[in-house]
Amino acid sequence: MKILYFSWLREKIGVPFEEVEVRSETVGDLIKELINQDHKYELAFEDIKSIRVAVDQKIIQDFNVSIKNAREVAFFPPMTGG
Repeated sequence: MKILYFSWLREKIGVPFEEVEVRSETVGDLIKELINQDHKYELAFEDIKSIRVAVDQKIIQDFNVSIKNAREVAFFPPMTGG
């Protein structure tokens, strides 16, 4: 699975994306799995309420959404208009 990180999440994790094998079945499980791998993920995901997620380029509202057959998950801060 390809995991993309944008803005300050990319800065905290240190890469714009990574290709990983995951065991997680939901977005929430994926976040927990990443946090258990390295302290940098714990820092990046410490304020989960300020993180938005897209699964296969579709923005989701619920971290219980399945990622079982997903090819891509993107994490980013809330978007602002202008």
